[in-house]
Order: sequence, then structure tokens, then C-alpha cells
Amino acid sequence: MQDPQPDFRPQTGVPEELSPGLRRILAPNPSPMTYRGTNSYVLGHENLAVIDPGPLDMDHLDALLAAVGPGQSISHILVTHAHIDHSPLARPLAEKTGAPIMAFGAADAGRSVLMQRLAAQGALEGGEGVDDAFAPDVYLSDGDSIDGGSWRLEVIHTPGHMANHISFAWGDVLFSGDLVMGWASSLVSPPDGDLGAFMHSLRRLQGRDWACFHAGHGAPVQNPSDRLAALLAHRLGRESSILEALSDGPADTASLAQTIYVDTPAALLPAAERNILAHLIDLTERNRVKPIGALSARAQFGCQSE
Repeated sequence: MQDPQPDFRPQTGVPEELSPGLRRILAPNPSPMTYRGTNSYVLGHENLAVIDPGPLDMDHLDALLAAVGPGQSISHILVTHAHIDHSPLARPLAEKTGAPIMAFGAADAGRSVLMQRLAAQGALEGGEGVDDAFAPDVYLSDGDSIDGGSWRLEVIHTPGHMANHISFAWGDVLFSGDLVMGWASSLVSPPDGDLGAFMHSLRRLQGRDWACFHAGHGAPVQNPSDRLAALLAHRLGRESSILEALSDGPADTASLAQTIYVDTPAALLPAAERNILAHLIDLTERNRVKPIGALSARAQFGCQSE
């Protein structure tokens, strides 16, 4: 599989200045789903915000603490969403620094009524990579402002990749978590992921002029408007492919993944199935397809006209 960003090779644990007052520290957790690893961001000059502390790795904790210089202190710990590659280190960092952990809510916060019901029924399986133990000290809401003296962030609730996902706007720069990345599209795995919410979040971001997105993984997105348009087009293309495949008869997520993701390595097909399930739930809500029997991760789906 071709490397999507071959020039992006930061050194693990070493702060890299991205702009005045902003540094990135790469966590040591590379994988097919995290690319080079999780990007932790340190924002500020005196009062520092750490955005996405990352996985539960003590070497990374030491790297974050070592980034605090004379006259500086970590005053805010901000978490975009409760996945194990973004949030678990928040509590040890808070214990070391006394800074509050700030996020939208627990791992299941923000789910739609439908996703809550299907999750309670155990119909959707999923739950991969979720930090179920995550609990913030301060709950953030859409539109909140966080002031650190030398910096100010606006909270934007951007569900889709996960229901409790938020992004942080720093002027015309956005810390976009896993909603928008340059190296890959996001996994949308129900009930935590919600394709309808994902598309709405992307379209909402299109309503503003952005200079740059700093993502949870990979290099900065230097052309945000183009990337947002490309991600929307990608999802609409997947939707068309699903509807075309279902025009030949009912199918489940596994068979649809085999048909549609023809160039995807076998190890990534389970993630592809989860993305397809997200599309099928969205299409069901929009009366474009229907499950045969109860809606579940293993159900077959057919076109609504059948």
C-alpha cells in the first residue's frame, strides 16, 4: 500500500514547532489506524494547553512534561474524543500537573436516540478502540470559549467519527482530531460513529474559511476547503457504490466490503465493513435501503423499492 504522506516523519517524543506558540509531539503508537502515531499538540507560551495527550504510554507522558519550559505550566488538558489513542494519558497528565481534563463528555456522550437504542440492544457490535473509562473534569459544549491568556480556543462539536468528538478553533486554524485528516478518511463505526452526523460536521466546517487543520494523525491539512470537499465526495461515492451493489439484490456488510473495497488489504476489511454499516444505517434513516429483519451489524439490506 502506497505511503500517503512519505515526507511526514517526525521524531517520536520530540517537540516540533509548527507556528509561534504551537508545538506537536508525536506519540509512539504507529499502526494501520493511527499512521505514524497520535499527534499531541502543546499550545501557548505560559499557560499551556495539551490537546489530545494520547495513549497510555509513560514515555509519551515524560515527553509532554519535558516540553514545559521555565515559566510555563500545563493549565488545560483538552481531548477531542474518547478513543484509546487520544484520551487515556489525560488522567496521568492531570495527576502530574493539576490541570483539568476538558472534553465533550464520556465515551457515549452525544449519541443519537437511534444509536443509543441500537447500542442498548447490542445490535451493532463495534466499540473498537473506545476508552470506556474516560471521564472529563470539565464538560464542554458547542460554542464554548477556552481562554489561556496567550491563546483562545472555540469549541465546535463535530460528531461523526465519534459522538463525543469536538474540534478546537484557534482563529482560522482548527485542531480537527480524527474528523478530518490528510493521510486517510476517518473510520465511522456505529454506534459511536454516525455517518449522518459525520457528513453534517464536514458541511458545517465548510461554512468557514480555514487556513489549516492540525489533525489527530498525519501532516497538517494545508488546503482545508479542498480536503473537506474531497471527503464529502468520497463518502457520496461510497454511498453510490453501496446502492449500485444492492441493486443486484440484498447483501450484508461483509459481502459489500468484498465487492466495493477491492484494493483494500485484508487486514483493513473489518474497518471497511464498519464504514459500510454506517452508510447502511444512514441510508435506512433516509428510506433509501431497509434491513431484512431487525437492523443489526449482521443483517442483510436491500433497496427500499424491493
